[in-house]
This record gives sequence, structure tokens and C-alpha cells, in this order.
Amino acid sequence: MAVTRKQILAALGGIDAPSGGGDIVSAGMVRALVIEGGRVRFVLEGASLGGAALEALAGAAREALARIEGIDEVSVVTTAPTAPAPPPDLQATRPAASGPQRLPGVAHVVAIASGKGGVGKSTVSSNLAVALAAEGRRVGLLDADVFGPSQPRMLGVSGRPASPDGKIILPLRNHGVTMMSIGLMTAEDEAVIWRGPMLMGALQQMLTQVQWGELDVLLVDLPPGTGDVQMTLAQKVRLDGAIIVSTPQDVALLDARKGIDMFARMDVPILGLIENMSTHICSQCGHEEHTFGHGGVRAQAARMGVPLLAELPLHLDIRLASDGGAPIVASNPDSPQARAFRDIARRLIEAGQA
Repeated sequence: MAVTRKQILAALGGIDAPSGGGDIVSAGMVRALVIEGGRVRFVLEGASLGGAALEALAGAAREALARIEGIDEVSVVTTAPTAPAPPPDLQATRPAASGPQRLPGVAHVVAIASGKGGVGKSTVSSNLAVALAAEGRRVGLLDADVFGPSQPRMLGVSGRPASPDGKIILPLRNHGVTMMSIGLMTAEDEAVIWRGPMLMGALQQMLTQVQWGELDVLLVDLPPGTGDVQMTLAQKVRLDGAIIVSTPQDVALLDARKGIDMFARMDVPILGLIENMSTHICSQCGHEEHTFGHGGVRAQAARMGVPLLAELPLHLDIRLASDGGAPIVASNPDSPQARAFRDIARRLIEAGQA
């Protein structure tokens, strides 16, 4: 007999809310409840609770649901902001001095960012991760683009990560890359409708509760823009640097400069810029054209005094490989397109950044 939402809410309704406002369901602490056969997952939000108290409630919720016949697995994401947000202050963008911490066992953490969507940041992230693995590095890839996770598709990874104790999350692996994404926790066509505190709690859990193991480098595929995810990452984790991906067109560069400024304000060094979709060569006649312009990213890198890591082509094979779950570096390693990513990987290794 299938487990119903009514059964689950009834069981959770037997757990008292610490605030004295009834149970955790009526108090609005249970969010984003999803049932998939015998698997149940939800977010437990406690706006005024400490981490220990919220984890105790999560444990009680797991025990209550474990008693329901037909439930095989319970996943609870906790989120508990510890203090109200300060009033808006456009200057207060630097993290606290004691904030960013090293991830245990991870030698380097590098953010892959873009000012706007659609510039190929996730494609670059997956190919660069596979390229670094091909160079002998131990590589992790965190898909932090929570609202638009694409790395499960690009790396050909499916299935749900296991959690032996309900706390530690075991990541998945393919093409030599250890990967974690919120997309592994949701259906491919299911929207993630989370507010800021829930989003930040999920990100922190993917950073600190995933069993990454010993890594030479962890790449973090960020969402576009300069929002909560970027700020939280820079405040919680000591980043070795960021790589900015942009197309050469002016509107993309305008947004890329905002991303560069954000990282500068948060004391995160820029390791280099990548111009994606830099040129297109016709497969029929060999004519080369610059569909989105050319040289804008190179000029920006020169103004900043940082490396231009690559000018990557707009090529059908790169897109087909990513959609097929085997990035071009893995599916056609001897192609000119794959060699371009391998060159970026070697530059980062030689510079001691990966």
C-alpha cells in the first residue's frame, strides 16, 4: 500500500514545536514535502532554533516516519538562520574575518561563475572537471546552481545519493569526477521552490555533509549573477579563487564585471577569465565568424591584469556531448575542443591552483 501525504503529516504532527505553537506541521516548519514511493524528503525550517535543537527535531521526525509501513528512506534538510538579517547596506559585502573555513581533505576550492545565464558556465565546469581528472587530479564538482542544476545530465549521473546515517551524504561519481547536485534529489522536471534560508541550508549541507574524501580540487558550479549562493559560499568556505566565464558580447561582459566586482569585495582572487562561444567555424565551408563578437573578454582580462585562460569555440560537438552525458573531454579527448579544456586544466595545475 502506497504511503500517503496525509499519513506523513499525521506522524509529523505528533512532534511538538519548540516555540509552543503546537506541532511542527501546524507551526509551518515542514516545507517542500516530496514522496517518491518509499522515499520521503522534506525541509525542516526553524527560524529561531540553534543547529543542535533543529537536528534533534529532525531525528525525532526520522524516527516517527520510520514507524510507518512502506517508508524505506527519509531525508531531512534542516535550515536554521541564527540571527535576523541586517538592514540593507550596499557596502556591507565583506565576510566576517573569522568566517571562511577550509573544507576538510580538500586542497583547493575554485568557483566557476558568470554574470548572466546562457554563457556556457556549466558546460565549462563539467569539461574542466573531467580535464583535471584526466591530468591525474582528484576532482570534485559541486553543482550549486540550485534552481537550474544541469550537472547530473552533463556528467551522465543518475540515481539518488545514499545516506547511511541520515546525515552524511555519499556523492556519485562518473568520468573520474566526484559530483553532488540538488538535481540528484529532485525529479528532472521538478522545480525547486525555496526561499533564501532553505537555499542556504541546502548549500551548506552539500558543502559540509557530503563525504567528498581527499580532493586536489573542488570546482563549484555557481548560478549566474551575484546572489545568496555566491555570498554564502564566499562567507562559509575559503575559496582559492574564481574563474569567470563570459561570451564576448557587451551585455554578457557588463554582467560579468559585476560578478568580478563581487568577488573582489569578498576578497576572492580571480584566477582568470574564459571567453566562451568565441568563434564559430562552419562545418561545411570552413568559414570562421564571430557570432557574439570577439576579444571583449581578452580586453577585460588585460585591464584587470589576470590571465585569459581560453577562447573556446561555439561548436555543435560540445553541445551534443554535454547533452549526451559525456563531456567532450571524455567522449572525444583528441578533438581540438577537448584539447582546449585540457590546456586550461594544465595551466591551473602549473600555477598551483588545482
